[in-house]
Amino acid sequence: MKKIITIVGARPQFIKASAVSRVIRQNYSDSLNEIIIHTGQHYDSNMSQVFFDELQIPLPKYNLSIAGGLHGAMTGRMMESIEKVLCEEKPEWVLIYGDTNSTLAGALAAAKLNIPVAHIEAGLRSFNMRMPEEVNRILADRVSKLLFCPTHAAVANLRKEGVDKGIHHVGDVMYDVALFYKELSLNKSNIMQRLQVETGQFVLATCHRAENTDSTQRMSQILKALSKISERHKVLLPLHPRTRKIIHDYGLDKMLESIEILEPLSFLDMIALEQSACAIVTDSGGVQKEAFFYGVPCITMRDETEWTETISSGWNTLAGADSEKIVEAISKPCPAIRDAGAYGDGHAAVRIVDIMNGY
Repeated sequence: MKKIITIVGARPQFIKASAVSRVIRQNYSDSLNEIIIHTGQHYDSNMSQVFFDELQIPLPKYNLSIAGGLHGAMTGRMMESIEKVLCEEKPEWVLIYGDTNSTLAGALAAAKLNIPVAHIEAGLRSFNMRMPEEVNRILADRVSKLLFCPTHAAVANLRKEGVDKGIHHVGDVMYDVALFYKELSLNKSNIMQRLQVETGQFVLATCHRAENTDSTQRMSQILKALSKISERHKVLLPLHPRTRKIIHDYGLDKMLESIEILEPLSFLDMIALEQSACAIVTDSGGVQKEAFFYGVPCITMRDETEWTETISSGWNTLAGADSEKIVEAISKPCPAIRDAGAYGDGHAAVRIVDIMNGY
């Protein structure tokens, strides 16, 4: 039986791993043994444990409890701990997701031990090397043996960089998850009732990316936009503890007064709100796609995005941290037709596990 070590540490990775783990357990339990390492990058129970519970992901065999600190220090500590586990477990594969410090640490630790790496969401590029995520994803791709690309654009990016082996266009596991939990979230979540909001009567916002939170000017512009939007729509803002502290440190608390601040939400609650919002304002890569999957207009508070298909479709607008552009984009009509086929057919996880099982 082949042993696969899956490395996760942040919210989007929990979500993506649920699709692949489900396929392994249901279809390949006699040939693949998955062991999960949780680096601890997201340590708040509302942002980690609850996802394992709701997404029915097996509990991690290892929880490294590594969070906080500068990028280099965090990545180094993760590498050291992951290396010890890999030496003990001796897996045939290390499976990594996305572009976090956990992703890079797992990729480097495995590569140094000559253990093959499989990277889900390979080939994505924002072409902004100031983003820690861009550095992480490029380096992870360079040491991976299997590169599972969610889109044709991701495949093209790798080809342009001279990568010609191990590339597989499988579709997006996030689309798998979106389809699987679409109705389940509406049936199991009571978030709409708890918040006393109606479908189509509120704007959902999220903000956590360092390029925004580490800049007083950008945060001020974003909060100004959300305050302006709140004059016409109720604005719901689930706030990461780090972002909340930064806003306080910047002295911008007053700009939150017209916005309904929420604690970080469980996965099913978040999906239920995403489907029911009249628009979503975010700097999250995952939330951009979820908005697209559910047919909800999205305004992205970044200067670029790796999910270019959502932009070209007309359902996502890049507004940066410009308050006027953000507010203006709220009223922008979306095309009548939305083609989610750019992200596959909802069976990416099956393809991924089948390919890994065949090696």
